[in-house]
Amino acid sequence: MIDWASLEWLRPWWPELKSALKVLAILAGAWVVHAVIARLLGRVRRAAAARAADVESSKWIETVGRVLRYTASIVIGLITAMLVLNELGVSIAPILGAAGVVGLAVGFGAQSLIKDYFTGFFLLVENQIRVGDVVEIAGKSGFVEEVTLRRVKLRGYDGAVHYVANGLITTVTNMSTEFAFAVMDIGISYRSNIGAAFDALRRVAAELRADPEFGPRILEDLQIAGVDSLADSAVVIRCRIKVKPLEQWNVRREFLRRTKEAFDAAGVEIPFPHRTIYFGQPGDVPASGARQSKPQPDGIA
Repeated sequence: MIDWASLEWLRPWWPELKSALKVLAILAGAWVVHAVIARLLGRVRRAAAARAADVESSKWIETVGRVLRYTASIVIGLITAMLVLNELGVSIAPILGAAGVVGLAVGFGAQSLIKDYFTGFFLLVENQIRVGDVVEIAGKSGFVEEVTLRRVKLRGYDGAVHYVANGLITTVTNMSTEFAFAVMDIGISYRSNIGAAFDALRRVAAELRADPEFGPRILEDLQIAGVDSLADSAVVIRCRIKVKPLEQWNVRREFLRRTKEAFDAAGVEIPFPHRTIYFGQPGDVPASGARQSKPQPDGIA
């Protein structure tokens, strides 16, 4: 049994204590609601990703799920803040009215912020950028780690992180959508046989596709476009291999490594620049303006 008589000393502080308990209850309720919504969104996201028809749809579902969770956190936080202020005796109506006026004034000065959110919305709806893509936007390129309605977080190859506001994105170059091509420009010397080089490239591509590690990454056989240019010291051959997204760099590096070994075995020379220095011959006409020195007798300086 609780001896209520012994708690009489709390009576003067009871209103404050009651208000504090309500605030704690609001905060606890907000935490529970946030946890439930986050778990529910996580389950829906995983279930939808498991039923996705392809990897592209799965990446889009993952990105949209993260954005929804971020948005839900902001909404729950705002509602919780208003309820706590109301419980503390702070009138919400003037705050909401002032927020409307301030929002209208800020709207004119924060058009770039509004543009960020609108652009971010359409980036998600049109499935232009997803978490896990490698993209180039606003002059920056890297691996997409996070996408929100406000910005995109990129991780560069050197580990540098780029935060790009969505309003700055006018063109998106996505290098990991559906498939990719590993493009190679390979130079051989002018005295090397082009047919032998083509045969060596086809052998390398066939061996690479039969490899248990690199074979699953390749979608089609090698495509040789032919001689792309006649450079100063090389005949440049252009070719490409269709691969899965994000595999173009790994396949390209391995193909070039094996091509070097195949060219060495086939006697196909990979050129390097040559330079010939001409010193001139006796009787050559000197350059314009140059003055030839006349031979001097011995003893005269």
